[in-house]
Amino acid sequence: MSHPHPLYAEDPEPSDRLPAGPLFVPVRSGPAGCTARLFRTPRGGRIAVAFTSPQRLAAALGSGQPWVRLAEPALRALAEPVGATGLAVDPRFTPEIPPLQAV
Repeated sequence: MSHPHPLYAEDPEPSDRLPAGPLFVPVRSGPAGCTARLFRTPRGGRIAVAFTSPQRLAAALGSGQPWVRLAEPALRALAEPVGATGLAVDPRFTPEIPPLQAV
């Protein structure tokens, strides 16, 4: 059985395992300090993204992208109140899959 691309999944299936340990989460500066960057899927849903290494984050979002380390439950706790119910870990952008749009 094939799994859908992580950008289109709402949440991982219970059998899917997220990486253990803290993730590298892109952030942006704001009046209250830094906040996690949220993105929109090609279908318009809000989603949080995280990466398993700073190198993967830089490859996807550029070397100048600021980041913080957060555990997966902490990232979900920050993202869910603002409507981001999905989480993509190590998303890859290809011509067949439109890039996520920053919110």
